[in-house]
Amino acid sequence: MKKFNFANLPTRIEKLERLSKETGANIYIKRDDQTGSEFSGNKIRKLEFSVKEALENGCNFLITCGGIQSNHCRATVAIATKLGLRSAVLLRISEQPPVKGNYFLDKLMGADVRFCTRDEYSNSRMQIMEEMAAGYAAQGYKPYIIPEGASNEVGTMGYFTAMKEIALQEHEHGIKFDTVVCATGSGGTYSGLYLGNELFCLGKRVLGFCVCDNNQYFTDIAKKLAPGAIRYFSDEEKALATKVFGNEGPNPEHIEFCDGYVGIGYALSRPEELEFIKKIARLEGLVLDPVYTGKAMYGVYNELKEGGILHDHVGTGKNILFIHTGGLYGLFPVSESFVW
Repeated sequence: MKKFNFANLPTRIEKLERLSKETGANIYIKRDDQTGSEFSGNKIRKLEFSVKEALENGCNFLITCGGIQSNHCRATVAIATKLGLRSAVLLRISEQPPVKGNYFLDKLMGADVRFCTRDEYSNSRMQIMEEMAAGYAAQGYKPYIIPEGASNEVGTMGYFTAMKEIALQEHEHGIKFDTVVCATGSGGTYSGLYLGNELFCLGKRVLGFCVCDNNQYFTDIAKKLAPGAIRYFSDEEKALATKVFGNEGPNPEHIEFCDGYVGIGYALSRPEELEFIKKIARLEGLVLDPVYTGKAMYGVYNELKEGGILHDHVGTGKNILFIHTGGLYGLFPVSESFVW
């Protein structure tokens, strides 16, 4: 499938030297936080496919949803504005939020912002977005709804192609990654990495660290999204899929998540998580975010230090690639929570 080319790709891979020394494993990071500025982070890879489909269907109004500091919503608004489209975001809140971080950027770039409660978001966000779409359609627009995180079949193609990019970078730099790690909040990034790993027989362990929900929830998503994304493959990729998968599809036994670092909930931070973000910033000059990468890297660190699932599989001298999915703007609204 064709896509837009908005992201600064390929994103570079660099080694975290001091963190590697401290943990006893070679930890590399793929800087998908540097895919852009207004649309920085992992979401733009998925949106390059989703928005292309929207325009091919003649749509001129993008609607999506997320938390008040959603990187995905901000990236969707940015790409819509860049293309001259209208946009609306449905944001989950518990109380009236200050105009900061990603929410500030949503408003700055002209999005129509709607709010809903956590219960409404959990139980009826798609219904609410469909009602929003009907209202905009009545005004003469043709809306296109992008689900949470652009985590649907077409969005999965973003990190399917990213896995091809990683394989090329391995060849260029003469390195082989045993394990690829990402934070998992809606499942699309993981599903794409998993699908690419399976189709091209790369033999990696693809591990998602959940920042909400649990292992089974995301396993079910990956089982659905990865096989469904095959219909967006090129003819050559479809032929390869038939050869590699047959009628069975990608091996679900290779789907793996860790839900031990969700903490107190999505976008909610424990003091130890914030201290870890501070530690990495001072150790490597690397800024993680409180919603996704902070929790996921905290999980990687603890599993290596405490002899957990990563330590057992990786061991000393092996190579881990951590996908930095961005989120810098979401760090500033919680700055008061850090202890100095």
